[in-house]
Amino acid sequence: MKFIQGSDRTQTHLFPTSLEASIDEDNEVRLIDLFVNTLDLDEFGFRTDFTENGRPAYHPSFLLKLFIYGYLNKVRSSRDLEKACKRNIEMMWLMQSLTPDHNTIANFRKDNQRGIRKVFQATVKLAHTFELIGGKLIAGDSTKLRAQNSKKNNFNARKIKRHTEYIDAKLTEYNQLLAQADGDPKELEQKIKTQRDRKAKYEAITKQIEQTGEVQVSTSDPDSRQMITRNNITEVAYSVQTSVDAKHNIPIDFKVTNQNDSKAMGEMLRRAKTILQNKDFIALYDKGYHTGSQFEYAYQLGVEVIVAIPKVASHAPHPDYDLKQFNYDQKKDHYTCPQGEILSSNGRQYNKGKGSHIQKVKHYKTKACKSCAVYDHCTTSKNNGRVIERSEYTQVIEKNKLRVKENPELYRKRQAIVEHPYGVIKRQWGFSYIMTKKGSNRASADVGLIFSAYNLRRIFNLIGKNELKVFLKGLCLIFQPILVLFGAVLSIFTLQTNKRLLSKCQI
Repeated sequence: MKFIQGSDRTQTHLFPTSLEASIDEDNEVRLIDLFVNTLDLDEFGFRTDFTENGRPAYHPSFLLKLFIYGYLNKVRSSRDLEKACKRNIEMMWLMQSLTPDHNTIANFRKDNQRGIRKVFQATVKLAHTFELIGGKLIAGDSTKLRAQNSKKNNFNARKIKRHTEYIDAKLTEYNQLLAQADGDPKELEQKIKTQRDRKAKYEAITKQIEQTGEVQVSTSDPDSRQMITRNNITEVAYSVQTSVDAKHNIPIDFKVTNQNDSKAMGEMLRRAKTILQNKDFIALYDKGYHTGSQFEYAYQLGVEVIVAIPKVASHAPHPDYDLKQFNYDQKKDHYTCPQGEILSSNGRQYNKGKGSHIQKVKHYKTKACKSCAVYDHCTTSKNNGRVIERSEYTQVIEKNKLRVKENPELYRKRQAIVEHPYGVIKRQWGFSYIMTKKGSNRASADVGLIFSAYNLRRIFNLIGKNELKVFLKGLCLIFQPILVLFGAVLSIFTLQTNKRLLSKCQI
């Protein structure tokens, strides 16, 4: 049987194929090259001037192209990217056969968090240019990305106490054995030293917790925290807050944090308002964002939000006397109970909560409770009767409740909008963890590259490659002469400086 035969590896070709000829005209690697060439990396904060002696540095445009190509092709490791430069023909074309070391590659991502965020913003602007962003409806949510910090290297006061008690018990045991001369003294002394060193380590962590006021300490990645990722499963992770436009499920903003969702909505809305340059949009959030102060912040921004309503935490002994059955009169500032009695306030406001969760509340009650025939149906209190607590944010919370009731179909879109990027990034690409460690800034650089790659993938899929190529080439024609002029001015300046230095040396 005949088979297709390969060519002889030792044969010399008269007309060798160039890298340029090896890459098809419609290959998306050409779009990556054009996109990066349109960016003003100097303005973005990437370092483009290296005057130090020694081996010349790589231009940041090459390293940025390397990372964008890698993330688009599910490769994030600096060592894997280093290998790809030597054996991937598309990468060879993109990098013009440059082969940076994995340390150089890793340092670029580590040191350019701000610049990478601006690259992400450039992808949002590109999407906006092609009218891929509607700017009328956005959805917000967070996703947990596992940090480079094991649970074993995450500590809180309770965990430290448990370890310390175990160490104290071991020290007591070893000291007793040493006093009884039962066993090898040198071996026991070494064990005692080991346990004392461990105890000193935990004491240092305890001191750090006391000084910083933090609930947890992570030793490998100090900004990461142990969080619930799904159901009751916890991981040491980062929480990535995201705002996603509804038109084509394109993220317009992200923020890497180590906090829960309760205080995140207001800040993300403020940023979305700046990005979209208007406040005429509706924002959808789940019940984890249902916080009074955040509703107040949204109201001050002038942004309409629809946030899912959490289940009521407590009920009256009989449902006919739940809080929703009490009518509030805003003008007279009192409640009317189902029995027709008036519950009034003394006008004083009380602080409720701790730290940043403090809110002012007023209490409403009536003396008629003590003689009420349905007392046991209304409250479980033995002495004080029914007391209604009204927060300073109750009015904006009730307005949200009304919006949820009026727009049930609109809120159902939330999950389909905001979960789309998470599904692609975590399920299809496998980016369920942070590549970097040693702080949230480095984590933010990794997440910035993830979302930049995601946005570019959406743009490549939604816009014809030829149309996008023509547009990017047009931008390059505008942008490149500026770079050439800047390079010429810099060369003249350098030449004149060198001449002055040379004349001084001759003198």
